[in-house]
Amino acid sequence: MTLLNDDFILSTKSAKKLFHNYAEKMPIVDYHCHLEAKDIYENKNFDNITRIWLNDGMFGDHYKWRLERANGVSEDLITGNGDDYQKFIAYAKTMEKAIGSPLYEWSNLELKRYFGINKVFNVQNAPEIYAEANSKLVTEEYKPRNLIVKSNVKIIVTTDDPVSDLKYHKLLREEETRFKVFPGMRPDNLVRINQGNYGEYIKQLEACTNVDITDFDSLVEAMKKRFQAFNDVGGKNSDHGLNTYTFKKLSKEKIDEIVRKAIKDNQMLTQDEVNGYQTAILEALMKLNKQYDWVMQFHINVIRDVNGPKFRKLGPNTGYDSMGTQANIVDEMMKLYADAAEKDIIPKTIFYSTNPNDWMQLATGMQNFQEEGVTQKLQLGCAWWFNDTKEGMEEQLRIMAQQSLLGNFVGMLTDSRSFLSYTRHEYFRRVLCNLIGNWVQNGQLPDDYEYLGNIVEDISYNNAIKYFDF
Repeated sequence: MTLLNDDFILSTKSAKKLFHNYAEKMPIVDYHCHLEAKDIYENKNFDNITRIWLNDGMFGDHYKWRLERANGVSEDLITGNGDDYQKFIAYAKTMEKAIGSPLYEWSNLELKRYFGINKVFNVQNAPEIYAEANSKLVTEEYKPRNLIVKSNVKIIVTTDDPVSDLKYHKLLREEETRFKVFPGMRPDNLVRINQGNYGEYIKQLEACTNVDITDFDSLVEAMKKRFQAFNDVGGKNSDHGLNTYTFKKLSKEKIDEIVRKAIKDNQMLTQDEVNGYQTAILEALMKLNKQYDWVMQFHINVIRDVNGPKFRKLGPNTGYDSMGTQANIVDEMMKLYADAAEKDIIPKTIFYSTNPNDWMQLATGMQNFQEEGVTQKLQLGCAWWFNDTKEGMEEQLRIMAQQSLLGNFVGMLTDSRSFLSYTRHEYFRRVLCNLIGNWVQNGQLPDDYEYLGNIVEDISYNNAIKYFDF
């Protein structure tokens, strides 16, 4: 069998029909990614495939970096200043060992879909692949915006700090008509009051809102202005990297005191103070999300920057993170949502966790807060990060189907920094169609392809358009 033939992953007649007749043709909504609006706007050709595929400075694909480190590749050939061709060869050597990894399939699929290269990616073929890909990357067709169009992407949501001036989103809104780029607000620097730079961050927030932040109310006033600014350029969601969380209610006076203390001199806060502040700010942000009819996303339970020496040398987001182990984090999230229910401030919400042990609890917990008249107000997010595998996707889909309504699911996202990552949507759609196809074969579903095809199309594209109100 040819690697990644037209029917790879699709193991039944039903799966093949659902993918080729329905899923394959649908456009893409990438409602959470880490592309930069500046890079999309400037639309510059990449020098070579290493730059767009592996790393461009410290901007690149951490999945690939982690595997290369496991293969003993020197950091100079991963994130360093090593020769780009040698970096490509080092990655080819790594892929030869990566059977069973989704990256093996993704990498070959990206070469096939973007460059029309059908050769297996290995050391033997790497020189020819490098030359062929590079000859295309210098052309107009391979500029970032045309790659987005080539991928049939209609909506991109980037990840942006509240203090971002949104300059490039505004320019793209005025000039680009083939697809839309919206900002996604990521207020982690506001929520993580104990990370040591809170006072400096508040100064930035003051500067872009003209609000003198002296207590919690003035902080919320400033954030209202940023919600409006994001909303004005099409913003529809906020996203929260909540690595750990413990619910804690404190008085308004105590929260004001914590804010003043953190602003003044970044004094060390007690854990109760951190927990109390985070609960207060999250509830304030929930209220704003609901007022603007945004979707609030929570990415939870991560251990970040585990390797201290590497973090100090390379910085964050360089591949030194792992699955979180806070066993009661969903309990604490449910306390937050129970309290928010009393105040009627729950927005549309998507929950993700790196720890699949959390998925069933999240899926059953979210069902407590669904709302009359709102389709799937709370969702279990797609298999995230380390679970972004065939088996992980299948498990997330099963849990969503078993505990809620799979037909309402908003589907896949890339969560990526690469313009070549949209094949992950194809991969997800194949997994989805294969799962449904197996249910048909087992007699669990009717072989009504118009009915099932509509569900597949909705999960692939339509549901996200409606849910986020793009």
